[in-house]
Amino acid sequence: MSETLRILIVDDEALARRRLRDVLSDNAAALPFEIVGEAANGKQALEQLHATQPQVLLLDIRMPEMDGIETAEHLLTLEHPPAVIFTTAYDDYAIKAFEVNALDYLLKPIRPERLIAALQKAHALRAAPMLALKAAVGKARTHLAISDRGRILLVPLGDIAYLKAELKYITVRTLEKEYLLEESLVKLEQEFAEHFVRVHRNCLVARAFIEGFERVDFTPEEGESAGSGWVTRLRGLAERLPVSRRQQQIIREFKR
Repeated sequence: MSETLRILIVDDEALARRRLRDVLSDNAAALPFEIVGEAANGKQALEQLHATQPQVLLLDIRMPEMDGIETAEHLLTLEHPPAVIFTTAYDDYAIKAFEVNALDYLLKPIRPERLIAALQKAHALRAAPMLALKAAVGKARTHLAISDRGRILLVPLGDIAYLKAELKYITVRTLEKEYLLEESLVKLEQEFAEHFVRVHRNCLVARAFIEGFERVDFTPEEGESAGSGWVTRLRGLAERLPVSRRQQQIIREFKR
């Protein structure tokens, strides 16, 4: 970490952001810092990361569009994620997850000495406490985060037609384009069980994109044994995705 700490303030209330600025300004002698930007929600914060290069996020939890929990989770997709210090008016967000003393969780109104102490230990943050917080909260993400040369590209869950495992990557397919994601298909299936259904050992399809199923003749080049079988028709895409024999019960479920 450089001598001057680069800080991004994220809170949906302008007054709360101003108060944090004032507390930091009043205690500038205790810690060299630079406020590199402000954001009103997690989505705005992630969009600013590449331009501002913060080392620490002072992050509210309850915010519109994207809350602090999901924002922090997306940060973990970066090779060198910034540290996260939660600043919130609520004490019911799995405070026990911070007993490892790596992340900090500051209740509003923020006490200056607590904020400065949290910033001073920010460089020691690790991913494990964040994963514990995610497990405690138990809330699924609303976006998938694609890491691209230091940037985070956010793909809304509702835009994704399917997730397909190919080698060590997952192809994330929307109507407009494809992205590559380094995650486990099994874990994605568990997290988004209500949103996606497995049609093949290597493919999850969004329920909202399924138009129906049809029987076709396969060729070996299509990744199935030669002969007839079922494929999934997708809304807005010409592509047809094979349904494996093991997953054909999904056809009956959709016909009900």
